[in-house]
Amino acid sequence: MEPLTISLVQGDTRWHDAAANRDHYGRLVRGIGGECDLVVLPETFLSGFTNETAANAERMDGEGLRWLHALAAETGRVITGSLVVQEGDRCVNRLVWMPPDGRHALYDKRHLFRMAREHERYAPGGERLVTTLKGWRIRCEVCYDLRFPVWLRNRHDRETGRFDYDLVLFVANWPAARRHAWRTLLRARAIENLAYCAGVNRVGTDGNGLAYAGDSAVVDFLGEPLVECGATEQVVTVTLDPAALAAHRERFPAWMDADDFTLDA
Repeated sequence: MEPLTISLVQGDTRWHDAAANRDHYGRLVRGIGGECDLVVLPETFLSGFTNETAANAERMDGEGLRWLHALAAETGRVITGSLVVQEGDRCVNRLVWMPPDGRHALYDKRHLFRMAREHERYAPGGERLVTTLKGWRIRCEVCYDLRFPVWLRNRHDRETGRFDYDLVLFVANWPAARRHAWRTLLRARAIENLAYCAGVNRVGTDGNGLAYAGDSAVVDFLGEPLVECGATEQVVTVTLDPAALAAHRERFPAWMDADDFTLDA
């Protein structure tokens, strides 16, 4: 593992306006200076968190994915975030991991936020996504997934000596009314899984009148924030230290006392 530099793009997503969001987020991503390996955008960054799926869904061969690939190729960085995607007669809330070469990976949000009736408009995913970058194993998740620690448990393989992941990241549209839960759970997921944790939220007010407070952050394995955002639009960059992570796992091997289990999913 080499040091990994990530940029969090905490933007004010334009409601139901994919073209405006492509322009807006394109400017923010192109404005990232210096070293950066991974750029993280919010959940549903081309539409906002919408239940009007038919009018706002992207397709895998459509303009949104072509734009994302072109932006990754132009900047030479991996870019990730989630989109509303139409597949046949269903829609999914799909995180796309887009490297510059276009060989993307996908994760469909497993836990659908029923309090906003997401489960009535979207199909749930079932497959985890752990991808690699500069030797890091990175687990990718979407918003409400943050609340489910069993799904996110970082297991240790005693034969290989490897953990499932070294960094878990969440892209979100997490309303300001529940910002305490967002901040608390990001720290909990880092501490209990002996891993770095990054969460990118949006700011502003959406078309449903919901306000978002941002609070995007990168948290280390002790639950200490390495960088935190406020409630305004901003882009922040931080470098993760693999040596510090390895030393903590050696010094505090809580994984040795973890309960064995299987997850039927």
